[in-house]
Amino acid sequence: MDAVAHMEEDLKVLMKADPDRQESLQAEVIPDPMDGEQTWPTEEELNEANDFLKESSKVVKKVPKGTSSYQAEWILDEDGESGGEGDEYDDIEHGEFMEEESQDESSEEEEEECETMTIGESVRDDLYDEKVDEEAEEKMLEKYKQERLEEMFPDEVDTPRDVAARIRFQKYRGLKSFRTSPWDPKENLPQDYARIFQFQNFTNTRKRIFKEIEEKEVEGAEVGWYVTLHVSEVPLSVVEYFKRGAPLIAISLLPHEQKMSVLNMVVSRHPGNTEPVKAKEELIFHCGFRRFRASPLFSQHTAADKHKFQRFLTADMALVVTVYAPITFPPASVLLFKQNSKGMHSLIATGHLLSVDPDRMVIKRVVLSGHPFKIFTKMAVVRYMFFSREDVLWFQPVELRTKWGRRGHIKEPIGTHGHMKCNFDGKLKSQDTVLMNLYKRVFPKWTYDPHVPEPVPWVKSEISSTGPEVDME
Repeated sequence: MDAVAHMEEDLKVLMKADPDRQESLQAEVIPDPMDGEQTWPTEEELNEANDFLKESSKVVKKVPKGTSSYQAEWILDEDGESGGEGDEYDDIEHGEFMEEESQDESSEEEEEECETMTIGESVRDDLYDEKVDEEAEEKMLEKYKQERLEEMFPDEVDTPRDVAARIRFQKYRGLKSFRTSPWDPKENLPQDYARIFQFQNFTNTRKRIFKEIEEKEVEGAEVGWYVTLHVSEVPLSVVEYFKRGAPLIAISLLPHEQKMSVLNMVVSRHPGNTEPVKAKEELIFHCGFRRFRASPLFSQHTAADKHKFQRFLTADMALVVTVYAPITFPPASVLLFKQNSKGMHSLIATGHLLSVDPDRMVIKRVVLSGHPFKIFTKMAVVRYMFFSREDVLWFQPVELRTKWGRRGHIKEPIGTHGHMKCNFDGKLKSQDTVLMNLYKRVFPKWTYDPHVPEPVPWVKSEISSTGPEVDME
């Protein structure tokens, strides 16, 4: 009795929730449909725009003394036309090809180390075939083919015959240089961007919040104390889940961590998993203390302002995964899992949280290919890139390049079947291929789901049933 009375005397309130300092639980922004309305410019704004255009259209030239303004318009600049800067896709890989060929020859000369093995006869062929899902095998084979084609011909697509190219690729644009050409990160944003929160400077906000936590002196519970938490407005589903005996984990959130935004994570492919993982495929994320399902985008991890979209999660380099998710402050570890048809989770990739930045631009590239039909000095007739005269005229301003490093432009269409006359900076080879790069910005889909099904544990019988047992001698 004395011990109980002593415990009751030691009871004290450590902390109470301050309504004035409590963060809002709003996770998404409620967009106003009137925010996107376009207002008609006033007459003063139109006059200011016309004056600006007149001033900007004036060009300063050096002309002989006594030349009139009309004559000065016909005098060309001394600089002439300047060639555009090359981008990261202009390199010719002849040296790399010769190096790989020499490595293959040297590897053939080396003596291979062989191991003998005996395969058990515990699994018969007819019983093994009963467990094979033919439909799943066909889907996996198709994904392997797509991944292999992407490695051999990156971003190359066939021009459709049933749909006009100017309609099929109407959202794409041409760029003089992928690295240096400007692209406004605020143009043509999807409707989902009206629901998220964005920081003006994510790095400074993170430093300020962490500094406030270090300076704040809060009296907390010590090791060995029994603490009772009183939480209000708990959802009924959480209470029922807790009554079934499941553990309840309480985590204190930092400011803004309950709000939705765009998370970018740097991940590397796990060497133990070799199945192809396509972009926009549903994966299970373990980001910090959170676990959720989403369909992410993959892009290259570079320091530029534009990042090329990747169609598959490659194993030879680190990629950036972009997804809608609640805000989390680094450092935070990231694990990517994939759930198979039997409910088991397999580890796909590991990494860390890079940033919370909706302005990070993921650019998808498609490459249209054509073949030289007739080759002249610096001109060639190209076919099979387009199949109508209107498509040639539509894409005429876009620059062309070839796999052997030539650059050119479309001069004019020939006939009505998509043949076109093109000028290049040098003579083409007959085995060369004419390419056209088109780009568009892609955004993740709002597929965030915090409810992740419990994984089925890996069973020894499930592992051994994938094939016959192998005994190494």
